[in-house]
Amino acid sequence: MKCRHCGTPLSAEMIDLGLSPPANAFHESKDEVDTYYPLRVFVCTECWLVQTDIESFKLDYDQLFTKDYPYFSSTSDSWVRHAEVYVKEMFDRFKLNEQSLVVEIGSNDGYLLQFIKSRCYGIEPTDTALEAEKKGIHTIRSFFTENLAKQLEKADLVVCNNVLAHVPDINDFVRGCVELLKPDGVATFEFPSVLNLVKMNQFDTIYHEHYSYLSLTSVNRIFEANGLQVFDVQKLFTHGGSLRVFAQRKEGKHQISLNVSNMRMEEKAEGIKTVGFYLSLQRKAEKIRYEMIHFLMEAKTNNKIVVGFGAAAKGNTLLNYAGVRNDLIEYI
Repeated sequence: MKCRHCGTPLSAEMIDLGLSPPANAFHESKDEVDTYYPLRVFVCTECWLVQTDIESFKLDYDQLFTKDYPYFSSTSDSWVRHAEVYVKEMFDRFKLNEQSLVVEIGSNDGYLLQFIKSRCYGIEPTDTALEAEKKGIHTIRSFFTENLAKQLEKADLVVCNNVLAHVPDINDFVRGCVELLKPDGVATFEFPSVLNLVKMNQFDTIYHEHYSYLSLTSVNRIFEANGLQVFDVQKLFTHGGSLRVFAQRKEGKHQISLNVSNMRMEEKAEGIKTVGFYLSLQRKAEKIRYEMIHFLMEAKTNNKIVVGFGAAAKGNTLLNYAGVRNDLIEYI
């Protein structure tokens, strides 16, 4: 496997979570059979992009993001509130108005664009777009690429919430964002912080849909190589700790905030450019797995019943890694 950004051969394995089916590939019936794939993550020691291995076996992008993809953003009230606050902040900060054009890539069910009072459209390949269209939000039913961006109206604001980590060709995606922006436009990207993933043992956020696990350090390098300039960054509490990165074309007018250098220094101090920082995750994940199995076995021995609530992708990573079946957890 080679790095998806810089092409460096990958040898540093951050974690091996065994075999797992695609986390959101739920079946209509218990008679359908799951296909299991290796779930391994590597780190590039050149550009420090952390990435899931799906190249060594056949698991295509459209197998992960099918038309009946089951994740609807609007089911989370807190996430919808987060989107509403974001819209207000962006319009205030960048002085957008009724004539401004906002485009969201990975717009899902219109959870965010419903709050846009100016012109807008979404880009969403799955059937979640049908819910957005019911809200009156024009949605382009396609995966986003540089070629698609060349055919679209240019935007004042491009929104990329929890989508950068989901793309197989990250270079093409970023070039597409450059293409989609007006000369003085702004693009924002939100993604879970790989720094938090490792430090807080969030290994259950790893699944095949997540091609990349991102830091400001890796994102800054990827953006620079593809024509975007990071000019600000914020820490968020969403998804176990995320970053919101603000970017513009290289000729953009926004001054680069001290937040950028401060965040990069913080990541460096934590070890973001050292292999040892990443390799610590396997041992911490194994400890959680053994503790979970011990708890479930003890409950079974004592004739107690354990059930699950909710069907998050994170739960599928944890259950498959631990080898838990319905003899230990009766139902969800």
